[in-house]
This record gives sequence, structure tokens and C-alpha cells, in this order.
Amino acid sequence: MGLFCLWWALLLIFHTFPHVDIVASWHFFLVDTCKTSDAAAQVCGRFPSRQTAFLDTLRTIFFRLPYVVAAVQLAMLIACYWPHGATFNALRARNLKIALASLLLGPGLIANVILKEHWGRPRPIETLNFGGTLDFVQAGSLAGKCISNCSFVSGEAASAGWLLCLVMLIPQPARTGLFLPILAISILTPLMRLSFGAHFLSDIVLGWLLAIVVFAGVYAGTEFITRAKKF
Repeated sequence: MGLFCLWWALLLIFHTFPHVDIVASWHFFLVDTCKTSDAAAQVCGRFPSRQTAFLDTLRTIFFRLPYVVAAVQLAMLIACYWPHGATFNALRARNLKIALASLLLGPGLIANVILKEHWGRPRPIETLNFGGTLDFVQAGSLAGKCISNCSFVSGEAASAGWLLCLVMLIPQPARTGLFLPILAISILTPLMRLSFGAHFLSDIVLGWLLAIVVFAGVYAGTEFITRAKKF
């Protein structure tokens, strides 16, 4: 409940102070000289990180990683039930179900299907502030003119937040060894989206935290159901 309230508090802050988003994206934007006749009314430039081959390759790897992990988890879950009986690992099966359910519900349904497709917020690179053609709208606003696959919230940031949650389900000593690499990927993924002009700061923060809120909710719900069955 604390994480849930924090998400809404952050949304309120970003919505009330929208200039924070513009300033954060401006740090990654390189202004160029406009070459059109109405240049005085335009902002011309680019996001240099977007044109860096290494970062683009890294982004592709990080984009696909959660789905590769999910595919492995699904295979492991099937293996838990085939064969079963004395070899059935109930704890592993439960943890895999939590991981997969939270991915489908958080980054999948809420971030990519509901928010990104219906809130209409343009990406930074699409706004007039950064050389685009659409008006900037603050986080949570429904006034944006983006048609599909919009900026609020970042689906990749949500997937990165989900990856970090998996640390809780990894047994020791692997958990200690994998924590820092997973944390680095979980932070770098949304930061690259910000530097590319693909999302605003609020998009990546709220997307990242959304996955953690959903994971915590699924985990807590599973714990509640498990304890209820014992009584």
C-alpha cells in the first residue's frame, strides 16, 4: 500500500510541476540551427544518444532481455509440473507464477495496453519543445494528441523494474552475485529511454515504479491466499 500511494504521490508531483519533465529531457537535447523559412517559430535539434550505435544496440538487448527471462521462467514452470509428485517444488512453482503474473499484469496490461494506448501523451521527440509537431502535456493528462504507442508510461522502464523485482525470488548465493548486474540494467534501461528523447522523466519513473507496485501486490496477494489455505 505504501508503494501504491507513492506512485500516486509522484504522479501528482509530476502533473503539478510539468517543467521538471522538460528540463530533464533538455539536458539530453542538442540544439541546432533551423534551416526552414519559419525557423524563428521552431526548436531545432536532436538527441545525440539516439544516433549512437552502441547505445542503440544496448537498448535492443535490454529491451529483449525481460522477455527472454520470461520465456525461461515459463519453461521452468512447465518443468515443475512435468513430472510431478515427490519431485514437485512448490516454492519454485509459486515464485515463477508470481514473476510471470506480475509481468503480464504490470508491464504488459497496465503499462503497454491501458496507459500507453489510451493516455495520448506525445514522446519528447514528438513535441514542439524538441523539434516535433505536437503540444507537450503533463504526466497523467488525457489531452495529448498521440494516437498509439505513446509516452505515458514507459513500457521498457516497467520491464526493467520487473527485472529488479526478480532478485527477491533468486535463492542465495546467486542473489548476491546477480543483484548489482540486474540493478545496473534496471536503471540504465529507463535512463537510455530518457536520453533518446523517447520518454520524459515522469514516464520512466512511474513506469519503473509501476512494475514494482504490481509485483508487490501480486506477491502479497499470493502470501495472503497461501496463509488462508493453512487455516
